[in-house]
Amino acid sequence: MLTGKWVALALCAAVANGCVSVTNPYPAPPAQSFPEPVPAPPLPEQPEPPPVSAPEPAIVTAPEPSIVTVPEPTPKPSVQARSYELEDWSALPDWNNDNLALALPAFLLSCNALKGDDQWARTCAKATQIRKADPMAARQFFESSFAPWLVRNAEGGAEGLVTGYYEPLLHGSRIFGRAYRFPVYGVPPDLLVIDLAETNPDLKGIRLRGRMQDKKIVPYYTRAEIERGAAPVRGREIVWVDDPIELFFLHIQGSGRVRLPGGETVRVGFAEHNGHPYKSIGKVLVERGELTADKASMQGIKQWAAKNPNKLAPLLQQNPAYVFFREMPDSPFGPVGAQGVPLTPGRSIAVDAMTTPLGAPVFLSTTFPLSVRPLNRLVIAQDTGTAIKGPVRADFFWGFGDEAGQSAGRMRQNGRMWILYPRGFQPNPP
Repeated sequence: MLTGKWVALALCAAVANGCVSVTNPYPAPPAQSFPEPVPAPPLPEQPEPPPVSAPEPAIVTAPEPSIVTVPEPTPKPSVQARSYELEDWSALPDWNNDNLALALPAFLLSCNALKGDDQWARTCAKATQIRKADPMAARQFFESSFAPWLVRNAEGGAEGLVTGYYEPLLHGSRIFGRAYRFPVYGVPPDLLVIDLAETNPDLKGIRLRGRMQDKKIVPYYTRAEIERGAAPVRGREIVWVDDPIELFFLHIQGSGRVRLPGGETVRVGFAEHNGHPYKSIGKVLVERGELTADKASMQGIKQWAAKNPNKLAPLLQQNPAYVFFREMPDSPFGPVGAQGVPLTPGRSIAVDAMTTPLGAPVFLSTTFPLSVRPLNRLVIAQDTGTAIKGPVRADFFWGFGDEAGQSAGRMRQNGRMWILYPRGFQPNPP
C-alpha cells in the first residue's frame, strides 16, 4: 500500500488522469477459453418455500475466529443517508415475535472486533453476561442497551433492495489440467490499493485501486484483460476449478469451498478486487432479449449458460469487476466477513459500511424470495460487497450449499432497515 508522500503523488497522478476507480509452479495454461459441455437439463422452478423460518444456527457460543485480522474501526454514518429516524420498538414489524437469543451469538462475535470502540465495548461487556439460550434475557438486553433508528435514503424513502448470498461449493484441483482449467487467483503483485484516509480522515473507507504505468496510476486490468493474460497472475493460482459459471458466481458471493479430487476441501475468501464497478450479466441478458426479467436469477443464468456454452465467455466479460481470493483455514463456522468474524446463516448481512457500521445490530424487514411472506428479524452487519451500496441496502447471508444457494439466487426483495445504536448515540451527521 502506498503511504505518505507517495500517496499524495499517486493521488495527483490519479486526479490528473481521471482514470482510477473508486470503491474491497504449475504448467502454463493456455489463454482461457470455455469448453463446450453437454447442456445440463433445465432446473425445475422451485415452489414458494413452506411457511417456516429461514435456517437458524444452533444457540452456542462460537469461539473467537482462528483468523486474526485487524478490523476497520467502526465508520461514522455517511451523509449518503439523509436521515436516521428514532422510532419506538413497536414500529418494528414482528419485533416481539423474533427470538433474539438466536442473534446474540452473532453479535458476540462482532464484539470481538469492536473492542477498540469505547461505546460499543461497554455494550458488549453487558452482552457477555447474558445467558445465551434465554430469549427473555436477550430481549431485555437489546431493548435496554439499544435504540432503533429507521434508515432513510438520500430521497427520504425508507425502502431499499435486499438480496441474498451464500457460500457455494465448487469442484477443483491444486493442479491445472484438462478438467480443471479455470483459476481462482490470489492478489496480483502490481495491484495498488490507496487508502484516502491517510491523506484526509474525512475520506475514511474510500480506497483507490489501480496500477503503475509510465509513472502514472491507471485503472487495473478488467476481467476481460485478466482472462486474456494481461495481469501478472501466473503463479498466483490458489486452485483450478472445472466450471466457469460457478467461478463467476464465486466472485459474486465473495467466499466458497472447493472440493479437491481426493476429498479435501479448500476454503477461499475475498482478498481484494480490481476496482472496476460490478455490472449485472443478468441485466445484459434481459437487455439482449435472451432472458425475461423473472428468469434472470442465478439459477436462470446457469440454465442459459448450460445451453449457450459458446456465448458464455463474452457474456461474463461484460462485467469488468474481478475478485482476488485468499486461502482460509478450515473452520466449522461460516466464512469470515469483512468485519473479520465468521458469518452466521440467517443472522448476518452485508451492508455498505459507509452508512451502516460493521458490527451493529440491524432489524431487517423484508420478505422471503419470490414471496410476500414476511421475513422480519434481528441480524448483524458483518460483511460488505462491491454491489452493496447505499443506506437502505442489505445482502442476507443464507449459509452454505445448494439449498442456501436456491434461496440466495432468487432473493431480490424490497425491505426496510433499523440500525440499533447504543442508547445515547446520535447517528445523524452534523
